[in-house]
Formats: sequence, structure tokens, C-alpha cells
Amino acid sequence: MNSPIFNEKIDIFSRGYLKCCKYLSDVEPVRETFTKRLYAEMVATSKLLEDFLDFHGAKNNSDWYFYRELVASVRNLAAVAYSQRHIFNRVPFYELDGEKNFKERGLKTHKFLIRSLRNISVASLEEAGRLNIRIPSDNFSWEDFPGISTDQVFDFDIDDQDTVEEQKNIVRITTKFLNVVKDFEMLGFYEPYPIEKIKTIVPSSINEEEMRRFEMVVHNLQSSFDTYVNRSALRFRKVKLKRLRGSISVVLHLMELTGRLLHYYERHLYEMGYKNVYKVVGDRLMGMVGVDQILDSIVNYGLYYMCKFLTSGQDLAREVLNENIERSSIKVGIPVQMGFHSRPSLLVAKIVQHYGGEVELCVGTDRFDAGSVLDIQWAGGKIAKEEIEKVVFEGDVRALNDIKILAGVNYGEDTMGKGIPLPRELLYLRQ
Repeated sequence: MNSPIFNEKIDIFSRGYLKCCKYLSDVEPVRETFTKRLYAEMVATSKLLEDFLDFHGAKNNSDWYFYRELVASVRNLAAVAYSQRHIFNRVPFYELDGEKNFKERGLKTHKFLIRSLRNISVASLEEAGRLNIRIPSDNFSWEDFPGISTDQVFDFDIDDQDTVEEQKNIVRITTKFLNVVKDFEMLGFYEPYPIEKIKTIVPSSINEEEMRRFEMVVHNLQSSFDTYVNRSALRFRKVKLKRLRGSISVVLHLMELTGRLLHYYERHLYEMGYKNVYKVVGDRLMGMVGVDQILDSIVNYGLYYMCKFLTSGQDLAREVLNENIERSSIKVGIPVQMGFHSRPSLLVAKIVQHYGGEVELCVGTDRFDAGSVLDIQWAGGKIAKEEIEKVVFEGDVRALNDIKILAGVNYGEDTMGKGIPLPRELLYLRQ
């Protein structure tokens, strides 16, 4: 039996949550009432109530477990809906490529979230009645949850000066962005997946832990951009920078959304535990939410469009990078005896790819892409034919510094073509 103090407090801590549930159960779904303001209220009230229930052991009590899981469902799905609404609000300002069908697919995901939240709200009110929790008598109204936009835009009257070494920071940020693209490409979500295929990779290959790892990297990338890139330049002078910032931002919010859906699926639907009460509650939640829709939103919306926007931002990032890198040239010897065969060509190309900036191998009047193994080997043929002993590399000074170190150890091999240990500065080439 519950104590009088607990009964009083569960009414207090449930009040805001149940008031949101009442509103969501009654409001017309066709009206533009599902706003960030609403979702923020739902996240805040459900989190407070979930913490209260967990403090009192609701996760381990058969009478209270279902109510606790309903509250956790609202907290997770409302947070996803908040991210989705934020994307809707901001995408028109990002000036991105690759938006085809993005809005339509986002609307589909949003409708699924609304439907799920309404189902859970109805069940929450019923469960609260069963548990003798007082249902609030007052109601929210449509006016309590306005949209975020108005007809006012503040004057942009803070024109900050260029921050120290801004150009170097842009180079650093774009290089990191290109590395994120390279890492994410390995996941390969370039086309929609059928639901049966999705079930084989979530959560075995794609899971919350993996998504949070990417999210942290992209979050740090956006933070660096906002800290070190001149705001007035971003607004007025450098459209490419604005678009690059938009690419980073939309990917970050899609990662937040996808990470939260993965968390909800793994914690509340996939691993339900072996006790019968867990399985019964899990089955009831699945009926309200729909596992297939969760999985479809994770892969065919979140991951698919992350790949889209990362890929479309890749060329832009390279342009910005090459406009800002410090350029120079070096003259170095060729690999002794063996010339530019596969090993030295690969190591040079990996250095250039690591930094992302433009570097060319110059042989007489001919220029070759030093980021391409094939191009370097083509150059190697010309070098051998003309018996050239020294060549010039031109481009990104960061890559040139490492190529000079590599050339100093005969491109990582002895005169017989056998590999030798690389200097500490080049250990990343062994990855």
C-alpha cells in the first residue's frame, strides 16, 4: 500500500505530465499545434516524473512498471520530435544540396511520432486512473504552444573582427569534416533498406553506442565552427562557409534524433528482459508505437539523410579547405632503386588524403594528383623513363611536411623494396 506522502507526491509529480497527455489526447492532430514548445514541455515533465518513479523503484515493481515505461516512452519520443521540429525550422536557412524528398520523409516521421505520442498519452491517462493518481482538472490550450517563428528579425549590428588565425581554424574544421565523411561512408546507407534487412543490422551493427560516438565528433565540430569562425563573415561574405555550417548542423540533429530512437528501441522494445511483466509491457508498447516504424525512421530517414548531407557537403568542404590552406612546395628525391611503385605511392597518397588538401606531384611540365595512387604510379613511369632523381610536390603545407619526412626515410622501405619502421610523426599511415 502506498504511503500518504507518496500519494501526495505522485499527484504533484504527475500533474504536468498528465496535463500534457490530456492536451495531446484531445487536440486536433491536423492543426499546427505540435511545436517545439509543446515537445519541450513534454520532455521536461516526463523526465521529472520518470526520475521520481525510478527513485522509488518503479522499474522493479509489477504494479508501477507499465506507468514508468509509458512516461519513459514520452520522454524519448518527445525528444525525437523536438529534434525533428528543429530540423524543419532551420533547414530553409541552411541552403543545402541534397534536400530532395527530405521534407516529405521528415513529415512522414513526424506523423508517426505524433501518432505514437497520442497513443501513449491515452494509455497514460488510463493507467493513472488505475493507480488512483489525480488527473488535473485544468487543460492546456492551443495558445500555450505557439510556433517559434515571428515576423521580427533583429538587426545584425555586432560585426566582430576576424578571430585570431581564423583561416587555420577553417582548415582544421574542414579537415575533420572530411574525416567524418570518410568514417561514415563505411556504413554505406545510400539507399532505403527493407525492414527485414534493417532488423539484421539494428542493433547488432548500428546501435546507440555507435551513433553517440559519431554524434560527439560532429557536436565538437559544430562547437569549433561556432567558436572560431567569424560570425559576420559567415552571414555576409562567405556563402560556402554558411552552407558548410548548415551541413554540419543538419547532420548533428539527425544524429541526435537517430541516437534517441536507437536508445528507445534498444532499452524499451528490444531488450525487455525475461520476466513475464517485462514482455507484456513491451508488447503493449509495441502496439502503441510500432517497431517497424521506429526501425524505418532510424535507417531510412536518419541514417539515409545523414549520408546524403555528408556526401553533398564533401565537395563543398574540399573547396573551402583548398581556399584556406597554406600552400608551399618541396623538392625531394624519389624512392631509391625501386621508384614510385605501389608501397611509396600508397603512403604518399595516404598522407594527402589524411589532410584532405590539394597536393600535386610535378614532373617537368606535367602535374599529377598526389592523392591518387594511380596518378603517382603514372608519374613514376615518366620519372623512370626520363631518369629523374628529384621531384617537386606543391600544395597543402601540412601534407608537404609529412611527405618530406617520408622521403627522408626513403618512403618507408629499404633499397630492396622491403618495408621499414616509419617515424613517429607518420604512424597514422599504419592504421
